[in-house]
Amino acid sequence: MGYPQRFLNDDESVAVDLHPHWSHFFRPVASLLLALVVGVVTPILFGPGSWGRNILGWIALAAIAAGSAWTVARYISWVTSHFVVTNHRIIYRTGWLRKHGIDIPLDRVNNVVISQSLSERIIGAGDLLIESAGESGQQRFSDIRAPMRVQNQIYAQIQIEKQIHRRSEHTIAPGSDVASQLERLEGLLERGALTREEFEFQKYRLLTE
Repeated sequence: MGYPQRFLNDDESVAVDLHPHWSHFFRPVASLLLALVVGVVTPILFGPGSWGRNILGWIALAAIAAGSAWTVARYISWVTSHFVVTNHRIIYRTGWLRKHGIDIPLDRVNNVVISQSLSERIIGAGDLLIESAGESGQQRFSDIRAPMRVQNQIYAQIQIEKQIHRRSEHTIAPGSDVASQLERLEGLLERGALTREEFEFQKYRLLTE
């Protein structure tokens, strides 16, 4: 399930949309499998009606129920978590009943650092530490799939935004009102002097400044 388009701005396009890496499920699934193994082995090791069989049987059932609940909860967490890179910002959303979100504009990103252990390198996962000029300063995002590829995409989107800004900056006359500037931009768009993406970018700047 991708990030809902209704939460994007009109001029935004998605470059990266990721759920957490599959290792997000490792501990709950491992605990569930272990509980199932105990539940299967117990009748083999102990005879019918034995005290040990009854105790371990109940423990295995409780462990299976707990492991199942943990796995379901982790799946809900996985499916409702998104790490998104658009042409304007980095978006992180997580939570089902209680939501948590972070937005980092691309023009405030100073550095993107990758952190991977040996096991994470083997399975293709890792953490991203994003340093920005915002109030938070640094944000760490865990369980990112192919973090080096995501890092490259972030830098690519930053460069594209800078190029668009440089190409279209001269089209806005300083000191004029917003309506006349929008009219000028529309004229440039109709003549083909601006692309649709450049037009939407400059329109967004005018309406939010």
